Amino acid sequence: MNGKERILKALAVGQADRVPLYIHGINEAPIIGIGRHITEGLPEVKDFRKMNDAEKFKMLDTLFLIHETFEVDGFSAFEIGHETALDDQYIKDEFGVVYALSDFGLPVAKGHPVKEASDLARYAPPAPDRGHLLLLDLARDRFKGEKALFWLMRGTFVRCWRLMGMENMMLKMFDDPQFVHQVARMTLDYSLAQLDLLADAGLDVLVIEDDIADKNFPLISPAQFLEFVNFYNRRIVEAAHQKGLKVVRHSDGNLWPLLDILLDSGYDGLNPLEPQAGMALAKVKAYCGDRLCLLGNIDCIDLLPNGTPQEVDAAVSQAILDGGKGGGLIICSSNSLHPGVDPDNCIAMFEATRKYGCYDTLSQP
Repeated sequence: MNGKERILKALAVGQADRVPLYIHGINEAPIIGIGRHITEGLPEVKDFRKMNDAEKFKMLDTLFLIHETFEVDGFSAFEIGHETALDDQYIKDEFGVVYALSDFGLPVAKGHPVKEASDLARYAPPAPDRGHLLLLDLARDRFKGEKALFWLMRGTFVRCWRLMGMENMMLKMFDDPQFVHQVARMTLDYSLAQLDLLADAGLDVLVIEDDIADKNFPLISPAQFLEFVNFYNRRIVEAAHQKGLKVVRHSDGNLWPLLDILLDSGYDGLNPLEPQAGMALAKVKAYCGDRLCLLGNIDCIDLLPNGTPQEVDAAVSQAILDGGKGGGLIICSSNSLHPGVDPDNCIAMFEATRKYGCYDTLSQP
């Protein structure tokens, strides 16, 4: 089986020839750190937005090379070119949200253009730009159907709070619920229009990235989640399925209070199963592993930054024993491969997945 076949089999809760390997997200530092093992001429670590064209080309080529060298079965694409630099520290996206750049990962939303109903009345929402799918196009042409193509789409909760501000959105759920629904509907229209472009571009798997919980509990009540978030995300799931795509739900944190809702929403996979948030792989597998595929659980908070390759090797083996039976498991980290991870530990995760993942010879270290 090739990587695409392997991923799609797992997302159908089936058993492929081996447990698939996937990188959900990866920052510049680990691309460079891992890349130095397999290529030369990499730039120094800095934000991709601050690289020149030659450095950007080298980074993208290295990202592809990592997937090829370590036999990663799926590739994650996302928008490129949708941001405008305001200065050296701030950028603005196509929705008008302003972000502060960070040396430690993703930019942080700071400027929210739609805080009140009066703002919405004079706000012009963007239309999806086909040119922003460049990374997906490059991956499709590079891998030629050998790897599953994933797209990371922000979900309703994240899109709305970035537009409105997190605290403001929480208050508006009580004070002005109609306004929250108006914003959510606007973001849904954008997502569905972008989905049309993605399907035409050859996408295999849609990832609805919608972080909704911390390590202790969800950020909103199940009732609010159903009304203001899941209602709209479920429309995306249904539309993606109609186009023949698989759909994965991504959220950090403790999802147990929302898990039944997510299961009923028709997702094909759940990611990233954060161990520090009580999402123990064996427990989640026992509860719902026959209903959707599980992706993740290799700890990126403590293990991948601070552990040893031997400890990573053992963790991957245990994850396959805990979640691999009968299929429906894809190994990846418990969130992105962020700037704090040890590149050698990432490589150990890749290699251990191949080492222990063959269904004919599952074994312990």
